[in-house]
Amino acid sequence: MTRSRTFFMTVAALILGLAMTATALAADLRQQLVEQSTLEQVLQRGTLRVGMSTFVPWAMKDKTGELIGFEIDVAKRLAQDMGVKAEFVPTKWSGIIPALLTGKFDIIIGGMGIRPDRSIKVNFSIPYDYSGMSIVANREKAAGFKTLEDFNRKDIVIAARIGTTAATASKTYMPEATLRLFDDESQAIQEVLNGRAHAFVTSKPTPAFLALKYPEKLFLPLKDTFTREPIGFAIRKGDVDFLNFLDSWIRVVDAEGWLAEKRQYWFANRDWETQLQ
Repeated sequence: MTRSRTFFMTVAALILGLAMTATALAADLRQQLVEQSTLEQVLQRGTLRVGMSTFVPWAMKDKTGELIGFEIDVAKRLAQDMGVKAEFVPTKWSGIIPALLTGKFDIIIGGMGIRPDRSIKVNFSIPYDYSGMSIVANREKAAGFKTLEDFNRKDIVIAARIGTTAATASKTYMPEATLRLFDDESQAIQEVLNGRAHAFVTSKPTPAFLALKYPEKLFLPLKDTFTREPIGFAIRKGDVDFLNFLDSWIRVVDAEGWLAEKRQYWFANRDWETQLQ
């Protein structure tokens, strides 16, 4: 009886010891994960490094050379609410995800569409905006064009920016057309203005703005967008704390109407154009 009691007490002590060790290890692991989180690193550093690329009116330079735009406002408000400063890292769109993965910045805030293929490489926040693809076309070369099928021909040239959802949408909806891809948005626009391409595909409201800016050369063949895309923040995979913070932040600023206010300012009119170079 005494041996049995001793045996059970020994086993109980071992189980208790293992449980305490496991609890301690779990606590250490949690602490390590917190310390390794980008969120914690940003707070310690005092700056949020934002990867972005220039897209009118999402991100562009004003007359003084300062960055302005919808995404710039979003990034600055996010940094402000974190108690840090926003540091912008302009990056070519075609290489923006690799740059994020190698640690050149903490987050991509650049109108990035949430796509399954991108989600293999990065984690996305919940959507903070929705966009869609639209077309602006050369009046002379695309005269009479009114549907996507009008552009879905082998003799048609479509311009788009490399690595964007515009390029993907062009291939999907106009597979017969010749697609010319450019690193810079201004190059793609110039291609259409000069008549070397029939149309430029990009996110709204840029096509509408271009049609208003160059009414003698460009027009909108479609009345509305032909896709609808959720837009999210992109961060490196596996960072649960940072992702949770971003999702919570989006819910809060959306509920207070701040995001709607910014969309109205940047996308519903061109009052901001006087600030540009």
